[in-house]
Amino acid sequence: MKKIKRFIYNRKVVRYYRKGKAYLNNPEYLKTQQESKKEILKEPSRTTIINYLLSLKKEDTTYLEIGVRNPEHNYNHINANTKYSVDPGIEFKKNPVDFKMTSDTFFNKLLKSEILSNTIKFDVIFIDGLHLAEQVDRDIENALKYIKDDGFIVLHDCNPPTEWHAREHFEYKDTPAGGYWNGTTWKAFLKWRGNPSVHSCCVDSDWGVGIISKHHPIGKSITNVNPFYEYKILEKQRREHLNLIDFELFKKTFN
Repeated sequence: MKKIKRFIYNRKVVRYYRKGKAYLNNPEYLKTQQESKKEILKEPSRTTIINYLLSLKKEDTTYLEIGVRNPEHNYNHINANTKYSVDPGIEFKKNPVDFKMTSDTFFNKLLKSEILSNTIKFDVIFIDGLHLAEQVDRDIENALKYIKDDGFIVLHDCNPPTEWHAREHFEYKDTPAGGYWNGTTWKAFLKWRGNPSVHSCCVDSDWGVGIISKHHPIGKSITNVNPFYEYKILEKQRREHLNLIDFELFKKTFN
């Protein structure tokens, strides 16, 4: 009996080994791993880009960050005269932010002047909260009401390098992308790329730093030829659809 059990166990081990080896050597897995490594090495960071935008202003600056998590990752390094932070504290329990709530609750309370004044205007609003298209779209729409005419909305994770990075479910990490996750932020950004009331571009760095402006000519709107937001269509025409540009080229827009 023991010999039979050992035989069955050994067969399981062999089967798992073969499946695991096949998975780790799968071309799709290897490509995704490589794309993650390439993206990590890209510079500048979102922090550098945000600070550059703030540096364009001669007067005192006001900054709002939605989705802070650990403030050491970005918020604490932003150079603005006045800063506000919003996060419900799901991913970082210490949550040392100004407004411990979701972005929907924050904007609802702001509209009623229950927190701050509804006349406040920001130079930069950075959106890095829930990375799902419907929520990001709502955050953009709300943020546009509170940025100055010459202000900027900045979004993280607009350029997922593979479909695995652009999955909807963050919790499921047994994919070639592992724990790296951009969600479906790109869909919300692409939607606004098709809105002629704003200008937009995406800096090709740090998983894609999307920038939206009311008046700065950083990128003309496009006709959305991807109405169902298929990732494979984005992949084929990524540069045009996201207005994906190098940071140095982006800076020339202001010089």
